[in-house]
Amino acid sequence: MRQLMRIGLGLAVVCTAIFSLTGCVVVAPRPHYAASVWVPGYYAPGGVWISGHWHG
Repeated sequence: MRQLMRIGLGLAVVCTAIFSLTGCVVVAPRPHYAASVWVPGYYAPGGVWISGHWHG
């Protein structure tokens, strides 16, 4: 009985590890952000700071 419980526990641990490493969840993009991308802040020519913004 102990061996059966140990095998079951080991199988549960292995399955949990496999499911946690399967990758990211793919979700359809929302229509508002479908073509937008975040541009981080940067220095433009002349030393002018441009803050981060959505570009779309």
